[in-house]
Amino acid sequence: MVNYQVVIYTGNRVFANSINPVYIKLVGTEGESCRTLASFTLISCWKTTLTICCQKSLGQLVLIELDKQNYYIIPKDDWFASKVVVKCSEKEVYTFPIYSWISDGETHAFREGKALKIFDDTSSPGLEARKQEMIRRSDKYNWDQYHDGLPYCIKSKGPFNLPWKALFSLTKLIELGFTAVTGYIQRCIQGLNDNHDNWKNLGAIADVFNPKEKETPVADFVQQHWEEDWLFGYQFLNGTNPNLIQRIKILPANFPVTDDLICFPNKKSNLDQELELGNIYLCDFKNLDGMPGNIINGKPQYLMAPLVLLHKRPDDTLVPIAIQLKQKPGEDNPIFLPTDSHHDWLLAKIFVRSAYFAEHQLIAHLLRTHLLAEVFAVSLLRNLPMVHPLYKLLVPHTRYTMQINVLARGGLIGPKSILSRSAAAGGETLFKIIKGALSETTYRSLCLPDSIADRDMQQAPNFYYWEDGKKLWDYINEFVEGIIQHYYKSDEEVQRDTELQTYIEDIFEFGFLSNTKSGIPQSFTTVPELIKFVTMVIFTCSAQHAAVNSGQYDYGGWMPNAPSTLQQPPPSDKGKATEKTVLQTLPTKDVTGQGMGTTWLLSRRTSDFVPLGHYPEEQFTEDCPRQLQKVFRTSLDELSAKIVSRNTDLKIPYTYLDPKKVENSVAI
Repeated sequence: MVNYQVVIYTGNRVFANSINPVYIKLVGTEGESCRTLASFTLISCWKTTLTICCQKSLGQLVLIELDKQNYYIIPKDDWFASKVVVKCSEKEVYTFPIYSWISDGETHAFREGKALKIFDDTSSPGLEARKQEMIRRSDKYNWDQYHDGLPYCIKSKGPFNLPWKALFSLTKLIELGFTAVTGYIQRCIQGLNDNHDNWKNLGAIADVFNPKEKETPVADFVQQHWEEDWLFGYQFLNGTNPNLIQRIKILPANFPVTDDLICFPNKKSNLDQELELGNIYLCDFKNLDGMPGNIINGKPQYLMAPLVLLHKRPDDTLVPIAIQLKQKPGEDNPIFLPTDSHHDWLLAKIFVRSAYFAEHQLIAHLLRTHLLAEVFAVSLLRNLPMVHPLYKLLVPHTRYTMQINVLARGGLIGPKSILSRSAAAGGETLFKIIKGALSETTYRSLCLPDSIADRDMQQAPNFYYWEDGKKLWDYINEFVEGIIQHYYKSDEEVQRDTELQTYIEDIFEFGFLSNTKSGIPQSFTTVPELIKFVTMVIFTCSAQHAAVNSGQYDYGGWMPNAPSTLQQPPPSDKGKATEKTVLQTLPTKDVTGQGMGTTWLLSRRTSDFVPLGHYPEEQFTEDCPRQLQKVFRTSLDELSAKIVSRNTDLKIPYTYLDPKKVENSVAI
C-alpha cells in the first residue's frame, strides 16, 4: 500500500471558493489512482488536505485530473485553483501549477510543474495528455478576422463568452464598471453629453477639466504649458507615441523648407549645417495621407497628414521650426513657422496634435500593442501545452488581453463605438489606417534597439523612453536568455520542437498576414532567434503598452492638447486665424466629454494589477528558472528606484516605464 499526501490550494481571488464537490485523480508512469473526493467546500486562500491510498506505486507522477460536479441542489459556482502539491515520500514532492478557474463538470488534466519540450515528454500518459490538451484548447481558442486587412483575433460571440481563463477577475470588472459609470454621471452633471455646441473659450474647457480632482499632476502641467513649443516637441520623445520621431540628415522631397524660412538662435547656423550636425528631427504622419475624415453629428471632420520639422537647441530642448499640414506641397498648403502669428502657429500645432491622436490610438496603441498581443496570446494557447517552457514563460503576459480586445472591438472601434462617434479617424477610415500600418509594420520596428537605431535616435537628449526602455529591454532579454538557454541546449533542439514551430507559423500567418516584407520569422532555427523574438513579445505586452497607454489622460485629458477630431479644414493661407477660428476648429462639448472620459478609463490601473516580472510562484518549479526570476525581479526593483529618484528631480513630465507600474500584460 502506498499513500500519497495531497494538498489542494484555492487561490486568493474574489469568489474563488466553491461549495460543489471536487474530485481528484493521480496519474503516473506506472498507473493511476481511483477518482477520489477531495472536498465539498473549498475556501479562498485555504488549503485542503487528503490522503490517497493506492495498492502500488504509481511511478513518476505525470499529471492530475480534477473535476468539479455541479448538482441541482447546490448552486453552480466557479472555483479558482492555484496549485496541487503531492508528497510521495520525504524526497518525492510534485507540484502541479493550475492558476485557473474551473466552472464546468468536465475533467481537467494538469501537468507536473517541470517544463518539458515535446521530445522530452516520453511517457505515454504525458504524450496523451499533451495531445488532448491541445485538442481542447484548439476548440476553445479559434482564429477569427474582425475586418479585412487586420490581424486575426479570438473568435467569440461576446466579451463574456470567452473561456474562463481569459476573463477579467470580478475585482477588475467591478472597478472598470464603476469608473465608466462615474465618468458618465460626471459628464451628465457637467452638461457635456449630447451637447453639440462649440466651446466659447478655453476657460470653459478648464472648468470641466479638473486634473487635481483625479490626482494627475502631469495633466495639470500639460494644461498650463500646452501652447509652449518646448512641450510640443517634448511629447514626441516621451509622450504617448515616442515611436514616430526620427533624426534626419536630408529633408524629404515633399517638405520644401529653405534657409530663408528658418531662423536659428543667434543666426549663427543654417539648415544644412544643422542637418549635418544631427540637430534636425522629423515627424512624418504619412500613414494618414489620403484618409477621409469621419462624419460626426452630421458634420464632416478633418484629418491631416502633416510633416513636422524640429530642432535640437543648444540647451537640448526640442522645438518645432516648421509644420506642413498636408503631404503634397502647394500654394494652398503653406509651411507654418514659429514667426507666424500666435493663432496661425497654434492652429497648425493643433492640427498636428489631432493627427498625433489618430496615429497614437490606432497604430502605436491599438495595432502595435493590443492587436499584436492578442495574436501572440491566441497562438500560444492554440499551439503550446501548459508544460511547454515557452508557455510557462509567456502565459502571464496574456492576462486579460483577449477580453479587453473583444470589449474594444465592440465599444471602441466598432460601427457605433466611441471612436466612430468622436474621432476624425473613426468609422471605415479607422480600418484603412490600421490595414495600411500593418502592411508597413516590420519586425525591426517592434524590437526597441532596432527601432531606435533605424530612426537614429540613440543620442537624442531627454529621451527618457529610450533611456528607461533600453534598460527594460536588456533586463527582459537577460531573463529570457537564461530561461531559453536552460531548456534549449542547441539550435538543433529549437528546430526539433514542432510545437514551437507551429506557434511562430501561426503568428506569421494570422498576425502579419504572411507578409514576408515584415521580416517576422516564419520559423525558428537558432537559440538567439528565439530569445530575441520572445523578448519582443514580452516587451510589447508589458513595457511598450505601458509607454503608449498609461499617459493617455495625462497628455490627452486636456482636450486642446490631443483633439480626437477637428471641425474645420486646415488653413490654406496665413494671417486669418483668430481665437474664434481655433474654438470653431476644436471638437464640440459632447465629443470633448467622450474623449476625456475614455482617456481616463483607459489610463486607470485596477487593484489586481500585476507588475512586470511577477510570475505565479510555481510557474516554474526547477531551481534554475526560479533563480532567474529572482534576479529579474531584483534588477527591475533597482531600476524602479532609479527612475523614481530621477522623476522626482524632473521639473517636466516623465516616461511611464517604471517597472513597478508596468503591467505584465496588455490590460487596462
